[in-house]
Amino acid sequence: MKLPQFITNNLILKITSLNSVVVGFRLLISLVVQNLLAQFTGQAGIAKVGQIRNLSEILSSLSSLGVFNGIVKYVSEYKSDEVGLKKLFSTVYVLSLLATFILSLALFFGATQLSVWLFFSEDFTFVFQLLAVTAPFIAMNRIFYGVISGLKAYKVNSKIEIIWYSLASILLLFCLYSHNIEGVLFAIAITPIIQFLITLLLFGKTLSEYINFKKLSFQTPMLKNLLGFTLISFVATVCYNFVQINLRTIISNQISENEAGVWTAMSSISKIYMQFLLTVFTIYILPKYAELKFSIEFRTEIKKIYKTLLPLVISGMIVVFFAKEFLILKIYNEMFLGMTVLFKWHLMADFIHFVANILSFKFLAKNEINYFVFTQLFGLVFYYFVGQLLMVSFGVEGIVMGLFFSKIVYLLAVILILRHDLFGKNRPI
Repeated sequence: MKLPQFITNNLILKITSLNSVVVGFRLLISLVVQNLLAQFTGQAGIAKVGQIRNLSEILSSLSSLGVFNGIVKYVSEYKSDEVGLKKLFSTVYVLSLLATFILSLALFFGATQLSVWLFFSEDFTFVFQLLAVTAPFIAMNRIFYGVISGLKAYKVNSKIEIIWYSLASILLLFCLYSHNIEGVLFAIAITPIIQFLITLLLFGKTLSEYINFKKLSFQTPMLKNLLGFTLISFVATVCYNFVQINLRTIISNQISENEAGVWTAMSSISKIYMQFLLTVFTIYILPKYAELKFSIEFRTEIKKIYKTLLPLVISGMIVVFFAKEFLILKIYNEMFLGMTVLFKWHLMADFIHFVANILSFKFLAKNEINYFVFTQLFGLVFYYFVGQLLMVSFGVEGIVMGLFFSKIVYLLAVILILRHDLFGKNRPI
């Protein structure tokens, strides 16, 4: 399908349009999967799926020691520099090998304890033993996606996403029908293998041009450069998902596991519509910011991104808000209608988060690690404690209210730090 001329002339819109096709496809599949999960496993089952998905995201970061954004940055800079690429991937190879070895041991021998922590039962020990086996595949998927993003290969990324997500969903549904929630958790645990194979099939030839596995050495010449990204990922991914797991556990213990499932369902809907925007951050914004030299260029790019995307984001979120009951009944069922009161808070929180991230990705692109870590951690700690405080008076709605207030604090902190780049005289960045 040929895109309209005004879209092909605007790279942001082009990436967003192609990504919208992928996300729209994933949305249709997700409607079926989430609905069947709700019918077969109920609210408590949705809560369990939320726990394992949060853990999977933690593993995705830790298995490659969080160097994904570093790979995006340096592949975009070194794509014509064979020596630079060798240094980069030799370092990544050593870090990921060390990380996956430790993670696999921890998952395998700590499987029972993890099952009790996340699911209040030893019945799901096998899930963590499976994750111990798939940890290396999780790491490789993250590394390969970093290369795809650094090369701005958004078309091939769209193909990979559609194929692996389709196959993973088919497997999940088969396991759901045959083994209920245990089958679902099994399918989620082995999905990284499917993603790995599809990526190799569609992008393996290009990957071999940039990652020369035969020439990689057991050395870490770029360790100092990448460790900053490890810290970033630890805060942005590991800490965030750890907070999500703990908040879900608190809701289960203090209110009920069903309410934890409702809260998880709201988070899942948020992730679905936010997927329309995530690709533009890694494939366009991060590499683009890395190329900018002066604050005036940064301001110009910010205006361009906001002017292009904010009308789409606002329109989409308005549609989601007014269609909330329809979405709940189509994706889940009437048992989840309690989440209608959560939509306004979550939508406002996601909008502010999107606005703030467009600014804060400058920290990633320019290796301003301390600023990124401070703003992320500050907002996350605020969310964790204020959410629990508000939960006492407002129940699950209080958790989402805490999320909204934390995003306001996060945005203000980012603007304060970037005030000279945004409003001052032109200067190098």
